[in-house]
Amino acid sequence: MPSNSILEQKKAVVADLVEKIKRAQSGVLVQYQGITVDNDTKMRAAFRKAGIDYMVIKNTLIGRACDEVGYGAIKDQLNGMSALALSYDDPVAPAKIAKEYADKVATFEIKGGFVDNAVCDAATVNALAEIPSKEILLARFLGSIQGPISGFARAIQAVIDSKGEAAAE
Repeated sequence: MPSNSILEQKKAVVADLVEKIKRAQSGVLVQYQGITVDNDTKMRAAFRKAGIDYMVIKNTLIGRACDEVGYGAIKDQLNGMSALALSYDDPVAPAKIAKEYADKVATFEIKGGFVDNAVCDAATVNALAEIPSKEILLARFLGSIQGPISGFARAIQAVIDSKGEAAAE
């Protein structure tokens, strides 16, 4: 049986993880195995740059924290070596970065995660990773709005130009 000090340390880790999960907009659970040190370093740097907490934690501790938050269904995905990426600002960012490295490393795979207060499977996380960035979506939206307006402006200008020529005669 573990000592009281070890149990207290584990309780502190779970409590800290519970707070992080509660604050997170999304989280991605990955199979952390077979990734090289070089790829791991690059991936961690990408997560840090995006403001994402990435941690390798024992499955039992992740399971307990998720139970407390209400994501108990994620325990089905907790097998093997697991790592958790939590995003507090951009719900799509951890999925995009994890998918990038899952595509590079055959043994590194996405297990699942959570978004919008619901547990999701690997297919949902991969679909989330395919969503274009916020900037691209805004640019597409503005382009779609600008198209009809500029067409209307050209039509008005054509009417003005044709009436101006007729008035000059």
